[in-house]
Amino acid sequence: MTQDVGAVAKAPVVATGPSRKGPGEGRWIAGVFLAPAGIFLAAIVLYPLVYTLVRSFFHDGTTGQATSFAGLANYTHIFTQSDALQALKNNVIWVVVVPVLVTILGLIFAVLTEKIRWASAFKVVLFMPMAISFLASGVTWTLIYADQPSRGLGNAVAIGIHDTFNPQTSYPELHPVGNAVLTGSGTAGYRSAATFAVGSPALVPLAGLNLVAPPKAAQPAVQPSSGSGLRGVVWNDFKLGGGGKAGVIDQGELGIPGLKIEAVKGGKTVATATTQANGTFAFPSLTAGDYTLALPKDDFSAAYGGIAWLGKNLITPSIIVAYLWIYAGFAMVLLAAGMAAIPRDALEAARMDGATEWQVFRKVTAPLLTPVLLVVFVTMVINVLKIFDIVFIIQQSAGGNAKYANVLAVQLYTDYGNQQFGAASAVGIVLVILVLPAMVFQVRNFRRESR
Repeated sequence: MTQDVGAVAKAPVVATGPSRKGPGEGRWIAGVFLAPAGIFLAAIVLYPLVYTLVRSFFHDGTTGQATSFAGLANYTHIFTQSDALQALKNNVIWVVVVPVLVTILGLIFAVLTEKIRWASAFKVVLFMPMAISFLASGVTWTLIYADQPSRGLGNAVAIGIHDTFNPQTSYPELHPVGNAVLTGSGTAGYRSAATFAVGSPALVPLAGLNLVAPPKAAQPAVQPSSGSGLRGVVWNDFKLGGGGKAGVIDQGELGIPGLKIEAVKGGKTVATATTQANGTFAFPSLTAGDYTLALPKDDFSAAYGGIAWLGKNLITPSIIVAYLWIYAGFAMVLLAAGMAAIPRDALEAARMDGATEWQVFRKVTAPLLTPVLLVVFVTMVINVLKIFDIVFIIQQSAGGNAKYANVLAVQLYTDYGNQQFGAASAVGIVLVILVLPAMVFQVRNFRRESR
């Protein structure tokens, strides 16, 4: 038995030949199956890319046809022409600001969902904007930012906050009834054409008050009461339905409350007063003499109209806010999934060692979440480099300020619509060059993660 075992142990190992490949494992067979997809991709990706590159080196004719060789003229146009340069600058702002903000907001929301009840409902609400098309989102935010002729939600909130902390009473629609009593203008203020003596009533008629929706505090005008000093009344010398006499307080005519009145003598303001609900005012401390009455321009200045969200300086930040509203939920879902994959025992071990929640997040959660954070960040970089639709939609309501929100993709569309195909091709190639490094990095990152 021992000899048999030894014989078996010493028996030479017979080398087998190379194993046969199974059906379909040959490279030529793989090539056959991949050829249709390769041809299709070449037709819809490679050929347009090469044609666009070639077309970017030619000038444009009157109908858009390629004419003479332009060299790098179409590319230098991007860095010298004002609209294209503005688009390039805005793209830089988008790339620097938006990916960072989206990633930070997504991380904050993902951490919060770990700490609250009804986390699923919270995620659904935040992710819901992703289910809305960019067209609908753009229209929605256009309505939010509206300020003329209707007031959007953004300005309704801004005006409400402003009027709460800085109430202002002004009547830009008011004006004198002729020049007999007051002279001047609403932009410079009004002064009485004649002087008023202490002891005699100062009647100051105005017109233009909105009688359909008058001030809530306004009451029917009355004759000023007798007393010391100079007293008078400012009222709207007109009532619904008409009638009455000019310069006379008729029944149903309203006093104008909240107006500032100044008593002027020798070119100097000697006293100030504010009209009451019935329009009356008084300067009880004035002694005998004649005084000119002045209504300063602040009484007639336009009320606070809110913020020009789509103005020259705010249009790009406003569109970025709309974009954050859409993509913060997207980042949150990805990061929440990454956090769910973190081993709980690592977190509990850190807590048992006495680490605070901030230390657990900084030392354990964040390092383990780095690959997902990187994916979200790079994905946002790629998206914002070619951002188009929401910018284009919101621009339509910005009028002459639309150019200040321009981005490269919108500039490409504009050049193409103007039959400037060489310039549009150059912008397209610049976009490809900008996006390509981020895409290569993303692909390599995916391959590294899959190993």
